Amino acid sequence: MKTLSETWFADGYIDFELKKYTLLSYLQEINKFFNENKLYPQLTDLIFHYRNLSAFRENKKYLQEHFPKQLTSIQLQKLQLLYEQMIEDDDLMLELENIIQFASGKMEQTISSGTEIYEFVEDNMTITPVGLIPLELNEGYFFLSNQPSKDTRVYEYRLSIFEKHDEKYRSIRTEYIESHRRSFASTYEHIKRQLIKTRKQLPNPAVYSIETELSFPVDETLLPVAKRSLVKYISSENGQ
Repeated sequence: MKTLSETWFADGYIDFELKKYTLLSYLQEINKFFNENKLYPQLTDLIFHYRNLSAFRENKKYLQEHFPKQLTSIQLQKLQLLYEQMIEDDDLMLELENIIQFASGKMEQTISSGTEIYEFVEDNMTITPVGLIPLELNEGYFFLSNQPSKDTRVYEYRLSIFEKHDEKYRSIRTEYIESHRRSFASTYEHIKRQLIKTRKQLPNPAVYSIETELSFPVDETLLPVAKRSLVKYISSENGQ
């Protein structure tokens, strides 16, 4: 996949036509994946670049606060120097503003396309508890099944809470465990019992089934959407 540097719009010679070509080439690659119904990591990367543009346009301090892990000190210093140049050079400021305005509009259109796919997948997923659910929901398993495949993928999950800008967010980490062929004998309850028997670290786990009749790519689309949907589902169950 073609990628953009975090400071692509300010790298090298700042020329609208040059940056336009760079951007359109990147978006063409993104759309190729979207046309194959593959959302990740392309959608995440695209949203990062869109927010990066917005942050740069608004305020360099905002940029420092929101992207300290992605941008190196050298890159941040380069952006600060560019701001100083913009103040002194009206032509440079105008050219950069034109680049950012054009890029933001094009990125918004592509993000919208990816979001439509995401929402369609999310709307066609069903999350159901398997058996009794314990009070502790921050770790457990989920079963991911999609049509027409007869396989059920088993994942272990772990939820955690982190704070960012005085707000709390939930994140989820998952680990693929195994796959089971669905049958009358291999039910979700049977798989759950086997997990408890063989994986002693979770004697009373929360277990959920996530089902969809969609035949989208699992790793690039179904799994990422399932993970985010499960976070929302558990958060709503906890009243958060």
